[in-house]
Amino acid sequence: MDSDVLVLCLLQRRRKHLKSRRLWVHPILRTRNERGEFHSLIRSVYETSLGPDSFTRPPAFHHLILWDILNNINIHKIFSSINKILFNFRFLATGDSYHTISKSFRVGKSTVVGIVPSVATAIWESLVGEYMPVPQESDWRAIAEGFSSKWAFPHCLGANDGKTVPCSYNIVLLAVVDASYLFRVVDIGAFGKSSDGGTLFASALGRALRDGTLNLPDDEPLPNGEHLGKVPFVFVGDEAFPLRKHLLHPYPGRAIPADQRIFNFHLSHARRIVKNAFGIMAAQFRVYHRLMELSPCNAEKIVQATSILHNFIRWGHQNSPSTTGSADPGTALNAAGRMGSNTVSREALAVREKYREYFNSPCDAVVPWLLVPDTGTWTHGTWLLGT
Repeated sequence: MDSDVLVLCLLQRRRKHLKSRRLWVHPILRTRNERGEFHSLIRSVYETSLGPDSFTRPPAFHHLILWDILNNINIHKIFSSINKILFNFRFLATGDSYHTISKSFRVGKSTVVGIVPSVATAIWESLVGEYMPVPQESDWRAIAEGFSSKWAFPHCLGANDGKTVPCSYNIVLLAVVDASYLFRVVDIGAFGKSSDGGTLFASALGRALRDGTLNLPDDEPLPNGEHLGKVPFVFVGDEAFPLRKHLLHPYPGRAIPADQRIFNFHLSHARRIVKNAFGIMAAQFRVYHRLMELSPCNAEKIVQATSILHNFIRWGHQNSPSTTGSADPGTALNAAGRMGSNTVSREALAVREKYREYFNSPCDAVVPWLLVPDTGTWTHGTWLLGT
C-alpha cells in the first residue's frame, strides 16, 4: 500500500513538471501593436510635424534611420529596423533599464538585451570609417590649423583626456578631441589594471605615440617663431598625463613665474575643449548619468556608439555658435586619474620650454588674456602681441 502511494506521488510530481505552458505569449506582449510605445506614440509622432526629437533627444537622430546599419543583425524578423534602432536610442538617450524599455515597447527583456548591444556595434562599424577615420598626416595638419585659428595654440594635434565610465567595471574612455569638439581618436578599455606604466601607455593610443606610428607631421617652426627652430607638433593634456616630446602638460604649482602662468593659460585654453566634448556627449546621452549594469564588452560597445554618434551629430555643425570657447556644464563622466609615470626626459622639458618662450614672445598673435603690469593679476581682454 505504501509503495502504491509513493508511486502515485512520483507520478503526480512528474506530471507537474511535464505540464505544458499555459501561455506561449504573455498577454502584455500581445498588446504590442496597440499599446506598445512604438505603435501608440512614436509612430504617430513621426507621422505628424512634431518630429521625434523629444523622444530620442539629439535632433539628428531622425536622420539616422540607416537601414543598411542593421543588415548584419540576425534577430527576430518580427521587429522592423526602426524598432531596433529605437530600442538602442532609448537606452542611450535616457539610460533606462532593459526592463523598463521592454515594458514600454511591449517586448521581452531578453529581446532588448540582445538588440541594444548588437545595434551599438552596427552603428559603430557603419559610421566609424566616415566620422572617425584613422588620421593621416594631412588630417593632423588640419587639426593643428583648427587649434591655431580657434584657440590660439599652433602645432596642437588635439586635446587629450580620460574619463571613467559609470559601470560595474573599471572602463576608461581615453580620447583625442579636435578644435571643433569632434572625437578624432578614442580608446576604450580597462587600462588601469593592465600596466604599471599608466592608462595612456597601456592603451593602443599610447603605444602608437611611443612607437611613432601615428603619422604625425615632422617638426616645423612655429608661426613667426623661426628663432626657436623646429618644434614638434603636440597633444595637450592635464597633469595626469606624462610630459613627453609630443605631449604637453602644464607647469605644476601655483606660485610660479608669470611666463609659466602664461604658458599654462594657453594650454588650459586649448585643453578644455576635450572636457567640453565629454560634457556635450554626456548631456546628449544620459546613459552616462546612471550606472551601466553591463558586462565590460557590452559597456565598451555602448561607449563606442555614443562617441561615434556624437561625431555624427556635430559633423555638420563644426562652426556652430557653441564652439565659442565657453565651458559646458559639468559632465557625468569622472576623471580617470593619472595616465602615466612621472618620468620626464630632457627632450620633453626642452619642447615645453620652447612653447613657453613662444607664448611669451611678440609673435603677432591675438591672445584672449591680459596681464596687468606691476600687479600680477589677470583680467579678460584682447592683447595684440607685437603691437
